[in-house]
Order: sequence, then C-alpha cells, then structure tokens
Amino acid sequence: MSSADTSPKDRATALAEQRTDLALHRTVIAAERTLMAWVRTSISMIGFGFTIYKFFQYQGEEVVVGKMRRPDAPRHLGMTLIAVGTLALIAAILQHRNFLRDIGASGVRRTKPITVVVAVVVVLIGILTFYSVWMHAGPF
Repeated sequence: MSSADTSPKDRATALAEQRTDLALHRTVIAAERTLMAWVRTSISMIGFGFTIYKFFQYQGEEVVVGKMRRPDAPRHLGMTLIAVGTLALIAAILQHRNFLRDIGASGVRRTKPITVVVAVVVVLIGILTFYSVWMHAGPF
C-alpha cells in the first residue's frame, strides 16, 4: 500500500470526525436552548402564582364583608403554581445534566454553563417566593 492510497481515507476520516464533533456541539446547544425554555416557563409559573397571591391579598375588604367563600383559595393556587414551576425547573436541570452525560458531551468544549447557573438562581428565587407566600413573611 502506498501513501497515495491511505491519504484520501485519512482525509475522509478527519472530515467525518469533524462533522461528528460539530453535530455533538449542535446537540449540546439544542439542549441548552431546551433548558432555557424551561427557565422561561418556570419564571412564568412562579410569577403568575405570586401575582395571583398578591392580587387577592389586597382584596381583604371583600373577605371581611364575607363576599369571598374561600379566602385561602388564591393563596393555595399561588403556592401550587410556584411549587410546580420550581419543581419543573429542578426536573429540567436534572434531565439536562443526564442528557449531556448520556451523549458523552463531557469532552465537548463548552462555554461556561450560564444556562445552568441561571436555572439554579431561578430555583432559589422560586424557593424563596414559596417560603414567603407560605409563611406570610419576607419583604413582599
């Protein structure tokens, strides 16, 4: 076998490896976008739950008059939405981590995992919000 016979194969192998690396990189970026979509959804749920709680908190005069049959219902709905948003984001972070592990993306040169940091911060905000609604505490 001469060197002329092996060089096209080596070039083809190098191109295939480069394409595989690019495909893996695109898959990692798609996983990051999916996690960011979960972050947006969780922020919406947490914010909507807190808004419901605060809106009906200022309806105190109707509770005193007796127009509201279940005065704790808005608080419970708000807490449920906050909890679902926070738990969904925790599940999305775990799914993201497991997916990257399963595809073997640890060797892919990634930027700093900003998406995961943002997701963890939103989880902490969700926990703080849930606690403040639950305990009627906090600066809100």
